[in-house]
Amino acid sequence: MKLKDLPNVDLPREKLAKYGTGKLTDPELLAVLLGSGTAGLNVIDLSKQILKKFVGKKLVEARLEELEKMKGLGRTKSLQILASLELAKRLLKDKQSVLILSPQDVWRELKDIREHKKEHFVVFYLDTRNQEVKREVVSVGTLNANLVHPREVYEPAIKCSAAQIIVAHNHPSGNAEPSSEDIVVTKRLIEAGKILGIELLDHVVVAKDSHTSLKEKGMI
Repeated sequence: MKLKDLPNVDLPREKLAKYGTGKLTDPELLAVLLGSGTAGLNVIDLSKQILKKFVGKKLVEARLEELEKMKGLGRTKSLQILASLELAKRLLKDKQSVLILSPQDVWRELKDIREHKKEHFVVFYLDTRNQEVKREVVSVGTLNANLVHPREVYEPAIKCSAAQIIVAHNHPSGNAEPSSEDIVVTKRLIEAGKILGIELLDHVVVAKDSHTSLKEKGMI
């Protein structure tokens, strides 16, 4: 299929402009970088062939002569790939992405607020691979629906193109059981997330020595 036959919403550049990088697949991201395909091979199919040949992290280690040998690349596109990968490596040097997969991961990451005297409401903004894009303390104080507004939670998600979020807060009492207000806030955020297309994966209540996942308790 030719790209011109696809709806505009499915074209890589249009999709990126509308939804942000987090909504694009790896081939689509590479397609945006390459710009165009070659005779008989559209840019998305070309991207898929490149990623299939250089599976895993091998593309990061690819040499110019290896890329140039692929049909549809040539020197210009090969140099674009190499330059982009090198720039990414330099910008991300010494920066480690945190992978959030479980309530235990959340509890571990929030060791700085577990014993706070005030409740801190934290949002983990994640990409499609559950890697942390950003983390933000949205509010400090007793948790209630007025203090934690969906706008304050989801506005940063839109700005950083997060695909999904996990919210969490501490209980200064040391009891990690969710309160009725915790459940109300969670349901409100879930509904707002559905409208925006950003899934709320879990709400984790943390304390000094324990944590509770509202998802594991069947509340999400």
